[in-house]
Amino acid sequence: MALFASGTAAPTLRADYDRGFAQPKTDAELIEQLRTLNGTSEEVLANEELMSLTLPILRADFQLCGRFEPLQRPLLKCPVHVLGGKADRATTEQLIGWSKETRGSFSVDMFGGGHFFIHEHEAKVLKVIKDQLQVPHRRHATAASA
Repeated sequence: MALFASGTAAPTLRADYDRGFAQPKTDAELIEQLRTLNGTSEEVLANEELMSLTLPILRADFQLCGRFEPLQRPLLKCPVHVLGGKADRATTEQLIGWSKETRGSFSVDMFGGGHFFIHEHEAKVLKVIKDQLQVPHRRHATAASA
């Protein structure tokens, strides 16, 4: 089972999801970009010492994501279940694009919230992951007992 959360769109739809990550940003621009993702508290964003330590790492991470070029590779041979936030910039249609990455079954769960929906719905997300991971186990156990 492969689980993907929004934050990256399927490789074939990545251009539709571009946030300008590949372009270098000043500290102020990067902080504003973090603010728009709604996953970092204002207290953290206002802490100059903490930001001076984390911005270089985040800048490199964002640039790496922005410059990512997917490689042609064999399709996955496992089920894929994608989790997304209804208010994230990755649309349901973009997340469905992950279905092109597997020969196995595919499904999507959308949660209220944006890019960091996982924090808002931690218990529900963990339940979905647990349920998805148990499905193949149940199928295997059923087939073994038949």
